[in-house]
Amino acid sequence: MTCCGTMGIAIISGVTASLETRAKHPHLIDDTSPASGTSTPSPGSTQGAPDAALPSRFIACVSRHETAKKLKRTFQELGSIGQNVEVLVSENLQAVKESDVILLCCKPQAAHAILSAPGLKEALDQKLLISILAGVTIAQLEDWVLPGTRVVRAMPNTPCRIREGMTVISTVPYEQTLDRKIISAIFSSIGRCRFLDEKHFDACTALSGSGPAFVCLVLEAMADGGVMMGLPRAEALELAAQTLQGTARMALQSGVHPAQIKDSVTTPAGCTIAGLLTLEDGRVRSTIARAIQVATQHAAALGQPSKADDARQKRLLSGYQTPHVVD
Repeated sequence: MTCCGTMGIAIISGVTASLETRAKHPHLIDDTSPASGTSTPSPGSTQGAPDAALPSRFIACVSRHETAKKLKRTFQELGSIGQNVEVLVSENLQAVKESDVILLCCKPQAAHAILSAPGLKEALDQKLLISILAGVTIAQLEDWVLPGTRVVRAMPNTPCRIREGMTVISTVPYEQTLDRKIISAIFSSIGRCRFLDEKHFDACTALSGSGPAFVCLVLEAMADGGVMMGLPRAEALELAAQTLQGTARMALQSGVHPAQIKDSVTTPAGCTIAGLLTLEDGRVRSTIARAIQVATQHAAALGQPSKADDARQKRLLSGYQTPHVVD
């Protein structure tokens, strides 16, 4: 498996960690339960995947020698499998020739130049190309490679670095069973994954891709409120972070609607309803929803330079304006 880029490194880290667990605890392997990728996995999340779906060799491609040195130090800390990750500098063609699965993790604007390099199109023929580029469509990618290349899009997010990510994957044809198992084994090792039609990818990019930044803004604001009311900074941040994590797990694991959780916390004439009304006065709900809308429109323009002006025009036509709260 070949990949590059910051998210590519996170993916390698997650997959190698799962393979380490598989190697250390072979008695935990359950081949009757293939990786579903629909829930946060245990440390050995690739254990249910057949051997043919598991990567056996990793190559990371970078453009600078300084980056290569940093990556080698990073991979040294990932156990015996991580220590065997190969790091190549400006040798994309050689890496692709020696790989069966290629993760394209560069900047969206650089994709065409990378895939148009001499010999790369031929090297990709009959192989699986997984793109995690925002805004670059499957149709575009297929125009840049030979018809025999199997192209799939995936959209992971930053928490993949700690194997708590959310990855959305474009649908894979039913007959490509092994490809589906390979993709599931890769991305379920770094968190949850879901297969969705590509038409949803711009919204997924905004919601789960940009989402960690939005959530961190809420997290920071909650911690600031605690500090304002006398809590030490470290404790305020811990309380806020664990509250967000615990509430999210309640919604995921129980399937209870967030509104039901909210109502269960809210008592008549209590402090919670007082705080909620303040948030509603500040249009927090609609502002966050609009942020997803605007980020979706911007995601659609990434990798599509000619559509950048259209995205800006859509934002203007939507009538969205940043709310101003008057104390």
